[in-house]
Amino acid sequence: MTDKIKTIATGIYKNVGGMENVGKVVHCMTRVRMEIKDYSKVNLEELKAVPGVMGVVEDDTLQVVIGPGTVNKVALEMCEMAGVNLGDTFPDTANQSLSGKDAVEQKAAQVKAQVKQKNQKPWSKALKSISNIFVPLIPAFVGAGIIGGFASILQNLITAGTVDGDMWLNVLTVMNIIKSGVFAYLVLYVGINSAKEFGASPSLGGVIGGVTMLTGMNPEAPLPNIFTGGNLSAGQGGVIGVIFAVWIMSFLEKKLRKVIPDSIDIIVTPTITLLVMGLMTIFLIMPIAGVVSDSLVGALNWVLEIGGAFSGFVLGTLFLPMVMFGLHQILTPIHLEMIEQTGSTLLLPILAMAGAGQVGAAAALWLKCRKNTQLTELIKGALPVGILGIGEPLIYGVTLPLGRPFITACIGGGIGGAVVGLLGNVGATSVGPSGVALIPLIAEGKWFSYVLGLLAGYAGGFIATYFFGISKDMQKES
Repeated sequence: MTDKIKTIATGIYKNVGGMENVGKVVHCMTRVRMEIKDYSKVNLEELKAVPGVMGVVEDDTLQVVIGPGTVNKVALEMCEMAGVNLGDTFPDTANQSLSGKDAVEQKAAQVKAQVKQKNQKPWSKALKSISNIFVPLIPAFVGAGIIGGFASILQNLITAGTVDGDMWLNVLTVMNIIKSGVFAYLVLYVGINSAKEFGASPSLGGVIGGVTMLTGMNPEAPLPNIFTGGNLSAGQGGVIGVIFAVWIMSFLEKKLRKVIPDSIDIIVTPTITLLVMGLMTIFLIMPIAGVVSDSLVGALNWVLEIGGAFSGFVLGTLFLPMVMFGLHQILTPIHLEMIEQTGSTLLLPILAMAGAGQVGAAAALWLKCRKNTQLTELIKGALPVGILGIGEPLIYGVTLPLGRPFITACIGGGIGGAVVGLLGNVGATSVGPSGVALIPLIAEGKWFSYVLGLLAGYAGGFIATYFFGISKDMQKES
């Protein structure tokens, strides 16, 4: 960043009450838009006098007019200074007194930060980026996925003749439309979020995602796959290809913004970026990413089908350590590719058993360590959300700090995974929380097999922890 950009960013922060008074920073073509926590701390006159600021507009957000070509650079500099991504909520530095559920979440956050700090690796930034791309989409996956699950049940009832009439057909149609609002256009959302994560323009990222849908292609005259001589197909390479294409696009756009004059940047930069990346995405990235995703999905399905209980035990046991090291985030695009190609992911129900092992371990700790009131309070705050599939409070707030219960929880997860693997072909139609919350998303009526796995995971985690995972120190009164 140039000194001019840093001067503008620093001047804005100085006159809006400091970085701690800002909730979020985004930008449009000419303005930096900020969510302000306390407007009494904003000095409008001094803000307008900052060199490079052309004006200030007060609306639902505080808008500082910078001008095209410069505004995006200032917004990115402000976010970099705050240690957040464009559009992310700024950290709340206010001190609060926490108890119960908040206490375990605070402890979990502290332990998680310590673990990640100790285990920084060159690939950790890539994993964090993948997490940042998909985490904002999880509410949409869960909501649309559950609606899609109920739509599948209703479709079966209509086919069997249990329910009849135009009303139910209309209800089914509406449910499928809502579900498709996420999954039919997933590449657009991934393209936008990828651009935010890599520091590119979100709108351009969305266009690159849309390019992979090949919407303007004539089906009677399809574009060629230059590697195989066959035809390109819409969606080839899936979200994996979109992420890679937008990552490359971010370098190109940033480079262009440095060399294109600000006066024509808004016209020239996006035009060149889209033309170059559009061609590269269609003819190079889509075919390569298609081979990668097809091979990966095929290999995973083969391992799960052949390995059965053994594969289920290994995957269920190792998933919690993957969560601890942040490796689990790489699985989200894999789940989505499996769903896109086969209609469900056989991997997610098995990995969900790791959460069941955590729940069983926590129940054993609660029962056997009743005198340790501090520990039981933490468990009470983390157990309900753990049952619903939100496992990090239990991992970082309870089992991992204690050591042995984390290992016995992993064993419980392995037992649940072995049961699901043994029963076989248990898939999920969407990505989201695991635990009980995943039941409506289980494909083809295999929910009973999934529930048996959950019960086995609960029991395995409980027994392993109760007899082997609790030391005398954990049982002491506190």
